[in-house]
Amino acid sequence: MAEHDDSASEDDPAAIRSIALSPDDAVDAFIYSQENPGEAVLRVTPPFHGRMRARLHVYRVDDTELTGAVHLSPSAIIANDLIDAYPDLESTLDAENSTEADRIRERHADAVDDWRARARDGIVDSVALETDDGTHRVELKPLG
Repeated sequence: MAEHDDSASEDDPAAIRSIALSPDDAVDAFIYSQENPGEAVLRVTPPFHGRMRARLHVYRVDDTELTGAVHLSPSAIIANDLIDAYPDLESTLDAENSTEADRIRERHADAVDDWRARARDGIVDSVALETDDGTHRVELKPLG
């Protein structure tokens, strides 16, 4: 018989013990939020239970109050040293003259591809969720 925790309802993220996610989705969400308007996150939707799956979600207006979903920031999922190492195109372009812009953009694309490969392996082991009862730590289980 399946274990059931009566202390956590189906809309309470405290019921979650682990979240499965695609490292590619986490990396894509981080890059999207750096390069585009709007925000990309890994989203977990109710009903909540012990093992959940997070999926890539892009939005301009946060709807978590309406849906009860949990949004995991990609910067909380990827190791801090990799977040800090993300290649910043704007500061590079500001440092160079405009005639070098195409070459700089090409180098930036190569740097992002290199970063993407390293970041896929840099998923942290756990993340803290905010619940009505305080912080609740859950395991992250990379897929693939």
